[in-house]
Amino acid sequence: MRRVPRIALAGAATASLALALSACGGTSTSDSSESKGDKGLAIAYDVGGKGDQSFNDAAFAGLEKAKKEFGYKTADLEPTDGETDADKTQRLVSLAKQGYNPVVGIGYAYAPAVKEAAAKYPDTTFGIVDDSTIEAKNVADLVFSEQEASYLAGVAAAKATKTHTVGFVGGVDIPLIHKFQAGFEQGVKDTDPKVKVLSQYLTQTADEGGFSSPDKGKTAAEGQIEKKADVVYAAAGLSGQGVIEAAAANKVWAIGVDSDQYRQEALAKYKGAILTSATKDVAKAVYNLAKSVEDGKPESGIVRGDLKSGEVGLADSNPQYKSDTAVQDAVEAAKEKIISGEIKVKTS
Repeated sequence: MRRVPRIALAGAATASLALALSACGGTSTSDSSESKGDKGLAIAYDVGGKGDQSFNDAAFAGLEKAKKEFGYKTADLEPTDGETDADKTQRLVSLAKQGYNPVVGIGYAYAPAVKEAAAKYPDTTFGIVDDSTIEAKNVADLVFSEQEASYLAGVAAAKATKTHTVGFVGGVDIPLIHKFQAGFEQGVKDTDPKVKVLSQYLTQTADEGGFSSPDKGKTAAEGQIEKKADVVYAAAGLSGQGVIEAAAANKVWAIGVDSDQYRQEALAKYKGAILTSATKDVAKAVYNLAKSVEDGKPESGIVRGDLKSGEVGLADSNPQYKSDTAVQDAVEAAKEKIISGEIKVKTS
């Protein structure tokens, strides 16, 4: 059963919406179901939207799991080009007003919107992925130790390279992506100091398309490959698809991010070039928040996933990667040292 305050809120929203619909000649069919508390998890996508085969799609997987398990109505909304914080706020407010609970903003860019919407709807639980700045009783900050998974990606890259040159492509030059870069570079250097790391960012701001432009990712990867990089790791959302495409075309390795990109259907023709992926279980974080609301004990505050919790790591779907004993041994040894605290992974 959903907790009472949430149902009460849905009931109040139902009455208001029913009056509005009556006034404009609508029906209240959906309202009667809303009063039964059948609206659950709703997510609002980050730039790149659904279909990025990475970050946003991982969130959608969590939504689908909650929908199947709890049998309620869900919603997922796309971003629009050039949208403002006010646009994001309106999107979240609209979902809360309709009775969805929890409501999750996918990506740090939703921070101002989540803060404002949560203040307006204190009985609704809100979540935000990749931001830890919001302090409110009804907000869960769903964050990850991306640097730890990226360190392991660096270990794998250093063991796999034949040219002693690897690359990192970051989508946008921001602290979040600095964590990916820092962990990767440290993992490479700790494994083999002789390996050179070429690092670059696609844009300075998300509005310039750093997370949503496969063509930019492809061009960046091609430039690194020309400089002898034979393993390229991308932390660039949808833009990472271009990196993977470039790696496949040039017969070098790509390392995916967030989701296990070897298993993504849209990337199937390139999967032979995907050595591994540095994953963070956004799906699990989103699902767990929905479950906490369903159980009447909604999460709040900082909720962190790391190597120890199993919510970040390296995917081993590629048989060639999984069967490489040298790589596997090195990655496993590094993982144990990070979990024990022997290795401290940098975040910048």
